[in-house]
Amino acid sequence: MKRILLRSGKSPFDVVPVEEALHRDVIATNAGNLIFSDAAHKILQAPDTEVVSNGMRTDVSAAARINEEYDAFVVPLANAFRPTFEPSLQRLTRLIGKLRIPVVVLGVGAQAPLGPIPERLKAMEPSVRAFCAAVLDHSASIGVRGEFTEKYLNDMGFRDVEVIGCPSMFLYGDRLPVEKKAPALTEQSRIAVNGSHTAVRGGGLHRIIGHAHARYPHLRYIGQNLTDARQLHWRDVDSPAGRMTQMPTHPDHPMYREDKVRVYVDPSTWIDDLREFDFSFGSRIHGNIAALLAGTPATVLAFDSRTLELCRYFEIPHRLLSEAPEDLDPAALYEESDFSALTGNHKGRFDRFTAFLDRNGLRNTFTHGDGGAAFDKRLRSLSFPPGVRPWNDADLASLTSRFGWLQQRIAELDSHNAQLKRDLARSRSGAKGVAGIPAPSIYRRARRVVGGPLRRALKPAK
Repeated sequence: MKRILLRSGKSPFDVVPVEEALHRDVIATNAGNLIFSDAAHKILQAPDTEVVSNGMRTDVSAAARINEEYDAFVVPLANAFRPTFEPSLQRLTRLIGKLRIPVVVLGVGAQAPLGPIPERLKAMEPSVRAFCAAVLDHSASIGVRGEFTEKYLNDMGFRDVEVIGCPSMFLYGDRLPVEKKAPALTEQSRIAVNGSHTAVRGGGLHRIIGHAHARYPHLRYIGQNLTDARQLHWRDVDSPAGRMTQMPTHPDHPMYREDKVRVYVDPSTWIDDLREFDFSFGSRIHGNIAALLAGTPATVLAFDSRTLELCRYFEIPHRLLSEAPEDLDPAALYEESDFSALTGNHKGRFDRFTAFLDRNGLRNTFTHGDGGAAFDKRLRSLSFPPGVRPWNDADLASLTSRFGWLQQRIAELDSHNAQLKRDLARSRSGAKGVAGIPAPSIYRRARRVVGGPLRRALKPAK
């Protein structure tokens, strides 16, 4: 049995209650991460292969155990080449440098504003070079999202680079049926819209959403960030992003008050819900990929390199957000959208993706297995939580769910606190502490483990 360690927030088969999902951040700050990591999990689930999620942990000290227990480390990535991810990229590099097993990177991308490669990406080139060199010591090539990232790495001298897009688009293998359900959108059409905080704040997307909200009574905004989900479930606005009243996920926004907002912590419920929509649009690439996987037409309003290069590679209908008028009507996007290249060329892109896997010693369920039938059957047997909705009610059931979780969390923290106090007392009496940890370290750990989580747990209840 071959065992693959997969970098992902959670296994596709882990059913996690909403409160716990938000507390643990199983979406790794963005629910779009689960779409491509779940797809990778399914694709790699070939006969005699076990795929195990690492929970997004990059524990450099675990290298020896990983070498002993696994046959390969697969790393699906998105916009990892960006300054805010640089510390995480460096930790990944240190871990990979200690591994003796193959390491395969799926769909990494550079994130930058549209145009020439900016100075901030050039400034982090030493970290990117070290990462790519470490990966190529363990694999035949690096899989990137599109031509922008390919050029970025080629300019640094790397040639073993292959454009493979994103594994999310191959959730169903070489099949991607997308069809318009109606000749045109009407006032009664069900439309999904999505957007990043950056596109809303800096790209003027909030005005487009506002006009669409006024025209289409069945418009629904689908958020993706952890901040969005916490706003819906806890009404938590205690962060710079959370205080953006232009976001439909903010409690002061009319779409929030009208229950026209959702965030999903599982791709299966996200994709299933989008099957009932007529159209999807917005700046979120995986928000619109979720619609395409559901067979629902979608158009991306590209705002940066990470979205544009995927749109170009997969031939997803798109416009530049910077060129879209603030009164843009989704009906116009729907009318002009053509999905023939997206669907007609999908098999060729899938064959390229599986060839990349073959070159890197990875089998896939579509070529070597049952096409994901067992995976899909197991997924359908599970009951995942529905999309997170705005907290507009104060009924007993709603309060019981939330405060029941808080009560359990506080009890767990009290137990931790009591144990740490006992350990601290032992260390002050002359003992070395727990597992040799000196007293000052125990004290700092007590503050970190108990104080921070307790404050976060109690804050939403105010």
